[in-house]
Amino acid sequence: MGVTKSRYRYLLLAALIVAALALGTASGVALDRQVLSSFVPVKAMPTDAGPQFELISEAWNTIEHNYVGKATAQPTLLGYGAISGMVDALGDTGHSRFLTPEMLRAEKEFTQGRFEGIGAEVQAKDGYVVIVAPLDGSPAMAAGVKPGDIILKVDGQDVTGLPIDQVVQRILGPAGTKVTITLMDPTNQTTRDVTIVRAQIPIQNVTWQLLPGTKIAHVRVAAFSQGVGQELRTAVAAATAQGATSLILDLRNDPGGLLDEAVSVASFFLKSGDVLQTRDANGKTKAVRVTTSGAKCDLPMVVLINNGTASAAEIVAGALQDGHRATLVGEQTFGAGTVLNEFRLSDGSAILLATEEWLTPSGREIWHKGIPPDTAVALPSGVYPLRPLEERSMSAAQLQQWNDTQLNVAMRLLGQAAP
Repeated sequence: MGVTKSRYRYLLLAALIVAALALGTASGVALDRQVLSSFVPVKAMPTDAGPQFELISEAWNTIEHNYVGKATAQPTLLGYGAISGMVDALGDTGHSRFLTPEMLRAEKEFTQGRFEGIGAEVQAKDGYVVIVAPLDGSPAMAAGVKPGDIILKVDGQDVTGLPIDQVVQRILGPAGTKVTITLMDPTNQTTRDVTIVRAQIPIQNVTWQLLPGTKIAHVRVAAFSQGVGQELRTAVAAATAQGATSLILDLRNDPGGLLDEAVSVASFFLKSGDVLQTRDANGKTKAVRVTTSGAKCDLPMVVLINNGTASAAEIVAGALQDGHRATLVGEQTFGAGTVLNEFRLSDGSAILLATEEWLTPSGREIWHKGIPPDTAVALPSGVYPLRPLEERSMSAAQLQQWNDTQLNVAMRLLGQAAP
């Protein structure tokens, strides 16, 4: 998920195209520059817009009159598909994106710390929609949905090759209703059907646990929703009160969230300097400073990252790395390094569009590159990151048997290797 200037988000210009395409379908004639000018002032229209709109209209009419699957050739689906394709063509995969009205509502709920659905973050990858991570305490997590699972079907309908917005649209639904998802495990290509009851999910953004047999607080930030900065401070204070002498900040599979919360979290660990820089389309940069007010944490720490670490989570990781405050362990992060602005469309849908680029405090680009770990460690095949919720019922021996190699390396770096 990305970050706007004041908010995010991930759960997912065009009003003109939908209107123009609808006109072309009704009349059955190609759109020319004169028709287009009734929707877009001529002065605002790029010189090459007319031919491209004509081409879109031609494709629309071809589908309308010739495609045998009439049930799926619905104007709304075609319009949304065209918008999604246009945004996807920008190449900002997984970040700039089109959101249907339902996806936009889910996005808003997510940043407010609640979510209605199955509770899983997804992304498009290699032509599939892939689970980034089930949210902590969600129906998806309870049903055994794992990071990396590939979504093949929803309620028996093949969704391979569909745009991510159409797949998400089929998975979303009211609390209390069921959805059956066919998943493929990429490690062994086995498939399974998982039936999940959708729910209203209070997102547990911050969870923590003293690792069994150690004085290390394992603190996981699942997403940067509203209030996470304060939740983190509360969690670290509680861990310290129970004897924690060091800290593992777990940002693995954290899709991001609110920029303000990223600044708050980074500022908790940094006494001064910058959290990030922003760079606009004209190349002008602006520093976002560490907030100096409030309590600071000076515990020795390691940060866990992977390719599901995105957006606001990357800001925090980059700030702590550049500030030499923490060692980063794991894998290269996602690379969602742009500020998103939300542009609402006339039917309640929206485009989240990258308008500024993030840089780390030292000026490193995040967009399409990600944040590299200081110590590269991959998880063994079939092992997914251990979470504080699962550790609460574990012994030290069970912790070791889990074989979360990234967590184990972090423990060794903090001088408390797993028994």
